[in-house]
Amino acid sequence: MPYFSVIIPVYNRPDEVRELLESLSKQTLKDFEVLLIEDGSVNRCDTVAQEFDKDLNICYFYKENSGRSLTRNYGMERASGEYLIFFDSDCIIPERYFEIVKARLEEDYVDCFGGPDAAHSSFSNLQKAISYSMTSFFTTGGIRGGKKGMEKFTPRTFNMGFSKEVYKRVGGFKDMFGEDIDLSLRIQKAGFHTVLIRDAFVYHKRRVSFRSFYRQVSVFGRARVDLYLLHPESLKIVHLLPAAFVLGSLILILLSFFCIWALLPLIVYFFALFFESLVCNHSLRIAGLSVLTSIIQLGGYGIGFLSAFIKKVVFRQTGDLNADLERLYKKK
Repeated sequence: MPYFSVIIPVYNRPDEVRELLESLSKQTLKDFEVLLIEDGSVNRCDTVAQEFDKDLNICYFYKENSGRSLTRNYGMERASGEYLIFFDSDCIIPERYFEIVKARLEEDYVDCFGGPDAAHSSFSNLQKAISYSMTSFFTTGGIRGGKKGMEKFTPRTFNMGFSKEVYKRVGGFKDMFGEDIDLSLRIQKAGFHTVLIRDAFVYHKRRVSFRSFYRQVSVFGRARVDLYLLHPESLKIVHLLPAAFVLGSLILILLSFFCIWALLPLIVYFFALFFESLVCNHSLRIAGLSVLTSIIQLGGYGIGFLSAFIKKVVFRQTGDLNADLERLYKKK
């Protein structure tokens, strides 16, 4: 019986699944099984899974589309390992990932952990810029990048693991926006200790355009309001900063019609983003793209948060959650 069970939901992504499985086949520690759950895809990856049948202990499942939450639950129900690991299908896993995690658990066992994400050298300039905007202290508080952040670390399912005991006591993912953060909060409330293993990072490829990235982070903003309604104590100052960025930018732009110097705070902030990305990525092009992706990250999240907060908190209109999930979340 393997120690780890790796659960991967996938929807119409055979090419990126091939890269993920390739990286898993090169792990220095092989004590894991892979459960690849096809969530109603038209473009299936069953033949891709067969390519790695000799190199991996892999089980392929196909089910009707129900979204990532129920698909991960489907995988957990069929897992045989003692510890459950979750990756997104657009991740590439460093060779020593399981070796690092196993050593950490043997040294100081915890029932739940998460790891950061990073940009691989093979990523496109846009992917590196998006990775920067999702991990920088100036945009997200740095927590996704493994830095000491502005909020307590909360594992997310692009790189997350917990024991079978957690699953037995806390249950699986809810069919909702922000399902991974909700589960992490429920795990903490159940008394389990959660840690960040900084060396257990993954390369999060994020095959997205500017448009799809905006849509993604807008959903993250919406999710934060839903999480606030379920877990009021989870809302921190850092979660309000994107909304403050949106409102503050609008005010500064309006003021600039009367005094052009009103734009100076924005210019200084954008220069800080550009300079930090330049230091991190050693590329003027990526630094320039990083400013754009950071604006999208903050603006999309902030607009999503504000629209959901006004609708659900101020006017108490819950709307049709299933319709929103079907439109924005299910088929991904």
